Amino acid sequence: MTIQQKIGKKVKAFRLKAGISQETLSYLADLDRTYIPSIEKGERNISITVLEKLAKALKISMKDFFDE
Repeated sequence: MTIQQKIGKKVKAFRLKAGISQETLSYLADLDRTYIPSIEKGERNISITVLEKLAKALKISMKDFFDE
């Protein structure tokens, strides 16, 4: 599994735990609505900036994306 796939799985898990849709997460993180599905599928090589936006929107720490 690639790092993109691992991060994508984490994003999806945290999003579902928060009980929000992909569209809501994209709004909260100020990202295009088509971006979240491709992140969750591990198709995007996301930047630190995007990771920070996602962490803030999900109300988690950036390190949570890397915890095993």
